Amino acid sequence: MTYEPGTLEGERLLLADERPRRRRRWIIAVLVVLALVGGWFVFKHEKAPAAAAGSSDSGAPNVTVIVPGSQVVDRTVSATGTLAARREMPVGVAGEGGMVSRVLVEPGQWVKAGQVLATVDRSVQAQTAASLAAQIGVAQSDLTLAQAELERAQSLVDRGFISKADVQRRIATRDAAAARLQVSRAALSEQRARNARLDIRAPAEGLVLTRGVEPGQIVSSGSGVLFRMAKGGEMEMRAQLSEGDLQAIRAGSRAIVTPVGDTRQFSGQVWQVAPVIDPQTRQGIARIALSYNPALRPGGFASASITANAGSAPELPQSALQSDEQGNYVYVIDQQNKAQRRNVTLGPVDNNRVAIATGLSGNERVVLSAGAFLNPGQKVTPILRRQGS
Repeated sequence: MTYEPGTLEGERLLLADERPRRRRRWIIAVLVVLALVGGWFVFKHEKAPAAAAGSSDSGAPNVTVIVPGSQVVDRTVSATGTLAARREMPVGVAGEGGMVSRVLVEPGQWVKAGQVLATVDRSVQAQTAASLAAQIGVAQSDLTLAQAELERAQSLVDRGFISKADVQRRIATRDAAAARLQVSRAALSEQRARNARLDIRAPAEGLVLTRGVEPGQIVSSGSGVLFRMAKGGEMEMRAQLSEGDLQAIRAGSRAIVTPVGDTRQFSGQVWQVAPVIDPQTRQGIARIALSYNPALRPGGFASASITANAGSAPELPQSALQSDEQGNYVYVIDQQNKAQRRNVTLGPVDNNRVAIATGLSGNERVVLSAGAFLNPGQKVTPILRRQGS
């Protein structure tokens, strides 16, 4: 609709359009005021409990606390001992012996299983073997002749020129000749085996440690050990441990071995723990297996660091620990945010951290520092510090 400004009808229409606009403005203004009043009311009621809580802990000091949890703790045991072959093999004369003609190896040399270490003169035994071989030829000839005579007799028995009894005698003669041939062959095999045992051989692959025989020496089965070998070159350290430390060691425990006079370190593993304790020294032996290395010489002295059985225990920085005449202790914060003394027993110390053997489960809130300024039962405001932060 159009209207003319300045006319009565136009003024009336203008007032009719202005009334709804004013009404909308008033409604919006009222809503804004109500929103402001409601926000102020909520803010006031939320601030009141916080102020009340703050007033209740007014004066309580802030302390940093930590929940240690439970970590794997390794215990290191130090020991000394001697190096030795893990499996030492003494080698001697297996046969009747004789004069040593050659020695083919030296200490420190690696040999294979069955390799000849030394030989014993076998000139007499060789002649004996030749004689037995000749006897086999004689026995073979006797068997051939006996077999031929038997065949001729069997061809004549049907014609009546020879009796069956003669045939039976020839069969027996043939069988006896065959048996003598077998005996001769067995005797030759025995002699050859005896001759082979004159060679002193390595029973297994390994490292020659000592040599106790020279060419020209007369040896026999009673001569004792001629060579000592380390089977497979495997070495070990026989670590001497106190009775208490031995209880913490198990087969499979890792170890680091350092020979005396050498800066190199060799990794090993405990493969056997002594089942008995020496009643005089109150010590036992833990045997640490080591791989072959020329620096590991049997009979040498060495030191070892053995990682004992791993266990789980809470760990704390040293700043959390306190001590007095009653022993070591820490402060824990209870549910009422009060400091409480807790006596503890210390375990291994590593990298400025201390394992707690007894006294803590790991779930407590432990005061990290400033424990010396607290008193049992004192109210505090705990501030939790995360592990690793």
